[in-house]
Amino acid sequence: MRVEVAKTAGFCFGVSRAVEIVQKASEKGGPVCTLGEIIHNPVVVEDFAARGVTVADRVEDCTPDKTVIIRSHGVPKKVYEYLETHGISYIDATCPYVLRIHQIVGEQGADQHILILGDRNHPEVQGTAGHCSCGSSIVGNAEELEKTVNNLQKQGILNFVLVSQTTFDRQEWNKSAETAKKVCTNLIIFDTICKATVTRQEEARQLSRLADVMVVIGGRHSSNTKKLYNICADNCPTVLVERAEELNDHQEFFAEANLIGITAGASTPACIIKEVQHSMSRLDNINNDMTFEEMLDQSFKSTYNGEKVTGVVTGIKPNEISVDIGTKHACYVPLHELTDDPAAKPEDLVKIGDEIELQVIRINDVEGTTVLSKRRLDQAAGFEKVMNAGETGETLTGKVTEVIKGGVLALTNGVKVFIPASQSGVSRDGDLNVLLHKEVEFKILETNRQRRRAVGSISAVLREQRKVLADKFWAEVEAGKVYTGVVKSITNFGVFVDLGGVDGRIGMTDLTWLRVKHPSEVVSIGDTVEVTVKDIDPEAKKVSLIYKKSEDNPWEIIKTQHQVGDVVHVKIMSITAFGAFAQIIPGIDGLIHISQIARERVEKVADKLKVGDEVDAVITELDYEKKRASLSMKALLTDEAAVEEAPVEE
Repeated sequence: MRVEVAKTAGFCFGVSRAVEIVQKASEKGGPVCTLGEIIHNPVVVEDFAARGVTVADRVEDCTPDKTVIIRSHGVPKKVYEYLETHGISYIDATCPYVLRIHQIVGEQGADQHILILGDRNHPEVQGTAGHCSCGSSIVGNAEELEKTVNNLQKQGILNFVLVSQTTFDRQEWNKSAETAKKVCTNLIIFDTICKATVTRQEEARQLSRLADVMVVIGGRHSSNTKKLYNICADNCPTVLVERAEELNDHQEFFAEANLIGITAGASTPACIIKEVQHSMSRLDNINNDMTFEEMLDQSFKSTYNGEKVTGVVTGIKPNEISVDIGTKHACYVPLHELTDDPAAKPEDLVKIGDEIELQVIRINDVEGTTVLSKRRLDQAAGFEKVMNAGETGETLTGKVTEVIKGGVLALTNGVKVFIPASQSGVSRDGDLNVLLHKEVEFKILETNRQRRRAVGSISAVLREQRKVLADKFWAEVEAGKVYTGVVKSITNFGVFVDLGGVDGRIGMTDLTWLRVKHPSEVVSIGDTVEVTVKDIDPEAKKVSLIYKKSEDNPWEIIKTQHQVGDVVHVKIMSITAFGAFAQIIPGIDGLIHISQIARERVEKVADKLKVGDEVDAVITELDYEKKRASLSMKALLTDEAAVEEAPVEE
């Protein structure tokens, strides 16, 4: 024997939404009542009753002391008016597809007449009729529609709008729509059958044509369940049950069946479908001495919140995984209960068929679901590891998952550890986001078992690492040795470089051959630089460094480029009372004495030159020992004058 369950059996979107609304309202603690049964399923209604949710059959029975929930079928417009007039707070759980029909019929003109295909005793149809802005008639099939239209046309009504109950039979709808097109003069048709209903009915029709027996699960007062039953009964023997226990009354149907099909109405919880499926699937394995009722009792494994279970992965979706733990419920693990890493993908963590240890965190008998968590089990074991690390001083590794006020959160062993900004290893003015999504090592500074909190320090690990590096540095360092470091800070008088465990200082004179006002003109924080050890003081733990290179010494460069007597084009860099300094090459400024500026006497240098001027001059001195150079503009002018005064030969 084989058992096959229709894919779309069970809660539709509108029903699931309504049930969730009641569930959330009841969990808030205030008195809640539903206006009529929230959905047509006794199991769901009984479950809510056990939680204290009452049912008001009439709007007049509703009182301001309770939150009223309008059921998924919807209500007439006058019900909303009554609730608002009497100051009664309410939550509208009407199915969005039903609300769309209310909008359609409410927008029609006064010369229109609404034809509603459906069960005139069904609350959804009654609610729709209560929103019509013009005349309306409820009809159950094509024949009734034709008679109604003929009578209305005799009364002079010629404009019609056709809608239907969301769960109306698709075949009957098609037949009625064709009839309406033939008999109506002016007709507008709105296909308002819920797509989920159409799919469910078609699946039931196809499955019942293949099955030896069909089991339809749902409330006996449910319109869409009745339609499913009628569809299936046309093709094979069919039984209708509200609960799995009722299968015991229909054993004779299943004795010779090779294929048993199962479908369920839109108001049927998944837990009941699962119960029926388990029961039918085990029929082949029943001992001949066992009764059907005994088999039912053995079909289901129960569980409870907090239980540790082993699950087998049966499905993987972007936001969750499905697992089988051997219970009647549909079990799943949301992504946030699978891992703490928001960037993780389920398919990278598990694959179908994997067995994983899980903890039950929520059982919902109404929806027939069980929510489980891997993360919480991991956290429990990880929590102990983190607590112990606080005592042993063990270094932990984790990934920074969040930057929050005052620090960052690092995930390790399923536990989030808070690392204050002051312990992050990032400078006071630095951006903590540089740590985001990075693997970091840290020590546990504080723990609080009761509050399940831990405070960590990246800086503590960095200090340990720096100490190891520092010991190695002092054991090997010597003057003249070259190191590669990172610029850590810049002051007015020099630069500090991290050599890996030890900071060395570059003075201004050892930073560059050029004349600069501030070290930041040469290097920036974070730059990687190559430096030479100038001097060391092991006792004071101080290191002096040289950054400028001998090959960049401008006095060595000028030897290859210029000599005394060369005419050079120079730029005035500064003005003094006794002359002006002009740049010959970067790093060497020559003095143009006031007496060497012009042939005539110069009273003030500024009368002849200003900073930024570019002039030609003759190199008159290059003192490599004293690192001094002299220039003369006058010498160049004297030569020019001599040329001008020389006699011309005739």
